[in-house]
Amino acid sequence: STKETFLTMRLTGTKYACGRGGCGACTVMVSKRDPTSQEIRHFSVTTCLVPICSLYGAAVTTVEGVGSMKTRLHPVQERIAKSHGTQCGFCTPGMVMSMYTLLRNHPQPSEEQLLEALGGNLCRCTGYRPILASGKTFCLVSRGLRGHPQSKNDGDRRSSLGTQESQLFVKEEFQPLDPTQELIFPPELLRMTENPEKRTLTFHGERVTWISPGTFKDLLELKAKHPEAPLILGNTSLGPAMRSKGCLHPILLSPARISELNVVSKTNDGLTIGAGCSLAQVKDILAERVSELPEEKTQTYRALLKHLKSLASQQIRNMASLGGHIISRHSYSDLNPILAVGNATLNLTSEGTRRIPLSEHFLAGLASADLKPEEILESVYIPHSQKLALTFRQAQCQQNALPDVNAGMRVLFKEGTDIIEDLSITYGGVGAATVSAHKSCQQLLGRQWDELMLDEACRRLLDEVSLPGWAPGGRVEFKRTLVVSFFFKFYLQVLQELKKLIKPFPVPVSALAFMGSWHVDSHQPLQDPVGRPVMHLSGLKHATGEAEFCDDIPMVDKELCMALVTSTRAYAKIISIDLSEALEIPGVVDVITAKDIPGTNGTEDDKLLAVDEVLCVGQIIFAVVAETDVQAKRAIEKIKITYEELEPIIFTIKDAIKHNSFLCPEKKLEQGNIEEAFEKVDQIVEGEVHVGGQEHFYMETQRVLVIPKTEDKELDIYVSTQDPAHVQKTVSSTLNIPINRITCHVKRVGGGFGGKIGRPAVFGAIAAVGALKTGHPIRLVLDREDDMLITGGRHPLFGKYKVGFMNNGRIKALDIECFINGGCTLDDSELVTEFLILKLENAYKIRNLRFRGRACLTNLPSNTAFRGFGFPQGTLVTESCITAVAAKCGLPPEKVREKNMYRTVDKTIYKQAFNPESLIRCWNECLDASSFHNRRKQVEEFNKKNYWKKRGIAVIPMKFSVGFAATSYHQAAALVHIYTDGSVLVTHGGNELGQGIHTKMLQVASRELKIPMSHLHICETSTAMVPNTIATAASVGADINGKAVQNACQILLKRLEPIIKKNPEGTWEEWVTAFEQRISLSATGYFRGYKAFMDWEKGEGDPFPYYVYGAACSEVEIDCLTGAHKKIRTDIVMDACCSLNPAIDIGQIEGAFIQGMGLYTTEELKYSPEGVLYSRGPDEYKIPTISDVPEEFNVSLLPSSQTPLTIYSSKGLGESGMFLGSSVFFAITDAVAAARKERDIAEDFTVKSPATPEWVRMACADRFTEMVYICPLPLEPPSHPTPWAIFK
Repeated sequence: STKETFLTMRLTGTKYACGRGGCGACTVMVSKRDPTSQEIRHFSVTTCLVPICSLYGAAVTTVEGVGSMKTRLHPVQERIAKSHGTQCGFCTPGMVMSMYTLLRNHPQPSEEQLLEALGGNLCRCTGYRPILASGKTFCLVSRGLRGHPQSKNDGDRRSSLGTQESQLFVKEEFQPLDPTQELIFPPELLRMTENPEKRTLTFHGERVTWISPGTFKDLLELKAKHPEAPLILGNTSLGPAMRSKGCLHPILLSPARISELNVVSKTNDGLTIGAGCSLAQVKDILAERVSELPEEKTQTYRALLKHLKSLASQQIRNMASLGGHIISRHSYSDLNPILAVGNATLNLTSEGTRRIPLSEHFLAGLASADLKPEEILESVYIPHSQKLALTFRQAQCQQNALPDVNAGMRVLFKEGTDIIEDLSITYGGVGAATVSAHKSCQQLLGRQWDELMLDEACRRLLDEVSLPGWAPGGRVEFKRTLVVSFFFKFYLQVLQELKKLIKPFPVPVSALAFMGSWHVDSHQPLQDPVGRPVMHLSGLKHATGEAEFCDDIPMVDKELCMALVTSTRAYAKIISIDLSEALEIPGVVDVITAKDIPGTNGTEDDKLLAVDEVLCVGQIIFAVVAETDVQAKRAIEKIKITYEELEPIIFTIKDAIKHNSFLCPEKKLEQGNIEEAFEKVDQIVEGEVHVGGQEHFYMETQRVLVIPKTEDKELDIYVSTQDPAHVQKTVSSTLNIPINRITCHVKRVGGGFGGKIGRPAVFGAIAAVGALKTGHPIRLVLDREDDMLITGGRHPLFGKYKVGFMNNGRIKALDIECFINGGCTLDDSELVTEFLILKLENAYKIRNLRFRGRACLTNLPSNTAFRGFGFPQGTLVTESCITAVAAKCGLPPEKVREKNMYRTVDKTIYKQAFNPESLIRCWNECLDASSFHNRRKQVEEFNKKNYWKKRGIAVIPMKFSVGFAATSYHQAAALVHIYTDGSVLVTHGGNELGQGIHTKMLQVASRELKIPMSHLHICETSTAMVPNTIATAASVGADINGKAVQNACQILLKRLEPIIKKNPEGTWEEWVTAFEQRISLSATGYFRGYKAFMDWEKGEGDPFPYYVYGAACSEVEIDCLTGAHKKIRTDIVMDACCSLNPAIDIGQIEGAFIQGMGLYTTEELKYSPEGVLYSRGPDEYKIPTISDVPEEFNVSLLPSSQTPLTIYSSKGLGESGMFLGSSVFFAITDAVAAARKERDIAEDFTVKSPATPEWVRMACADRFTEMVYICPLPLEPPSHPTPWAIFK
């Protein structure tokens, strides 16, 4: 691929993150001269899908070509960095390239164009808001797109938050964009387009031959000669299939240079578009035609345009061709259903020409209606529409997601009546191909467009468009409901059109706003950077691609690549392993097994490499070492492993409870007399809560480079980890060599979120065994699919609650029992259970409590640490309790929350004292800043007027405990060197994960040494510089390492005191000549740690050093017919005390909030009945995209609160914002409850997270869901006795 070529050219700014074109990290700009218009076209592409052969005649611009620190920064790079739009920085080059390409085409883009351009770029850290803020500075008209901090001057938004508000960045300081200074199209390529090469170009690879004919005649001859060879243009369908399914085509034909395939012609009755036109070009062509023709003639074109806006990403639309999209005939195709109802025809060419309709028979692949092997699709004819045509689509999220179901519908009435003359309906996503409801449509001809017709149509559609319960993709009831829900939406919009009430087309993207506020002490010296929004130290390097990540390190001499062989069985005995064919593959060097480990192979229950048996699909059995990554992966395909299945195989929490399968003893906390309390309450409610797991989806997958040295068994390990000391210790015990021979280096990590605490040690140890055995450096980089399969994630939770309360909403007794799915080994599951139980009470003072928790042992990959560490799952149970109580009492949930909240200095369930003053302030400020009570009334008014759309609003308080529950884990050390030129090198035990810890440490050092940050530098985190470090986790990284850096700086200043006293007016450079007077300019700083302990026998302790308080209010609108929702507004107030860096801290809050919002709304892990993870990439697993950010997003830091315990009274905010994403979840359930109440259905329902469109739609029960349940599903054949997927 093009990405692999960039790596060999040392152009490492273009990142590899998914390999499927789904994340945008590898985005670059491709420029070509249009042969027709002679204009230069610039378009963004994802290089992981672009074959290098396809770029003949094209100019490729990577992030390195846009600007650099060594030459000049481009305004795009400068603004994204100075707008604080980078955290870990792994996604930043892709963001820059998408924005840069947009500006090359539109120097002053609209906000809608900006959102569209960035829709295919994923970010797991920032929450997108600052990225959009930087892009918005280029927009022609600014209407407050989510990103620009604004002052709160209007009366509606006035509150007591802060006495001084500042902007996160100053727009006026940015360099202007000058389009005349951009790179020109290479003259040699211009000359090539003037005299295009007509001869056929052939590229021979090891296994594939790429043939690019220069004329249409040559293409036809080649197709006749190689009828089985696919035509490849964008590679957006064939590429992922070749990668994930192992499809191999010995010959590929590229028609990219055939101008006949790009011809566009307009006639009086339709439009013919060349099959080689990209989907982005098709979009422009259709938009132009819509602007030229009367509305009644463009119904089909408008419907196509609607879907083209949400189909895949901008990068994919730039690459994918119209012909390829049609010929692929994917069941989920967005365009084929519309083209089918629009009576499109396909113009085919071989020796002659012929036309075939794009009909249900063609889409089903019937030979009589299909292309012949030697035929080529030349163009597509789309007639003008004389009928009303509409399209519908529902996917897991708004943007860059394959649809669950889509539909094209078209109707023609007898003139002047509402009698159906012609009707066409097609669906995608409900079968192996696009499905036409031809029979139903025929039976409805001549019917009046009324309620009777609607009812009959729905019944007929459900009968004709059937799905078995085991259908691939699952969600059968949901999909069947959408079949009739879409028709009902069509019915309503057609009815409105008949009555000329409204036009049934979408409204433009709305403007969006951001507001941020914080407090800066007006007496603070201007040169003191603490408390100011200092840009991330690596921000500019992130934006230019010069920031080096683990896999960017150049290949070292004699380096080998490693790939892992994993189990394909969930629980089985290994009978035999045949490596013979694998070892015969050229380039394969060796296979690393458990027998090659000289030391310990993990622990008894958690092996590094499997021995005799496997416990889950994805468990590592051994590793293949080869000269290249490709060779190693080919060898894996040739390995034969024979298994013998073992029993019982357990996947779900329910099954684990049934088999009494647990990883550790029950954890329990209790206070008061819960049984007695239950006897004295007015009401008792019991319920269940299900919370799904979550994949870390750090943009940089797990990777490690192990370099053995030539003497003393020394190793240098470059690894992407949150805990290099753990990697060091694990490698030491695995190789049976002393820890002091192993040095782990961490420059920066491309996101961690807890997933790079324990797992990197496993990969580091296996790679180290390979390095020791072969004597060569070993590089191990996991593909996204393997990373998601092997590493585990957030623990799924099943919670049961019983709550006793008075009729006024006061809760008197609460009993919660939680079970988490720990997977096949203990890992962190016991700790997660403990933290979950400790944090369950959240912000509420309830006199009688009992909390119990168990970690279940199942045959799935072990789940591990994840941002929030149990709090986001467990507290959802507590808040669901509150909502259930409110429903029973007929009270708003916020009233019940207020009534039960901590109010005065008190003790928690585990007897730790705390003052809830800041909690109450956050709550009140959030209610005030969000205008909550007024908006609650507005929501109720909206819901009265709308039956099929409902709004919901929720406000959630939070008491988040920070830190580890053990003093020893709060230790930290730092090493500070002052050099004789006055420059200072700071090293500490924290790791840069994107959370800005290095930036904050230099802010601390700058304040303590009273020198500018420009004098200070941090190189890397190294176990040779600062030993015995603690994992950067639990939100305390900046806290404890800041204390250590402060200590080191104070030691140095103490040493310099005599020099400064002698020359008080001297400069820093003069003072550091103290070295000549034999004063050491190097100091180790140390922080002994916050005291923390927990006695589980007694059920009491002081496990946490302090709490972070916050509150969030969110408002959403749901579509009751499809389950879709949009986020209207979110307000967050967080108690940060005195923020070290408000830009970084607000970024952490926003990023955590959006990640939490993903947990609660879109991120869903699905496993096969055999325990194989289905959702192993961005195509199937949906983290939030840029379109998921609330339309209005306000974040405020609560001022004037102090905590003397921490560095400068700051607080760690890395994790706490995660749970505030639940405000969106509870706003959705509030809207669902409103819908159910209006339909006279019980308001209480089983709470299930994530609140996917499927869950929302089915919870908003109506006559259409009833139809689905009444109409029986097709019988399951004996060969499919199990459902398509299971959920943990």
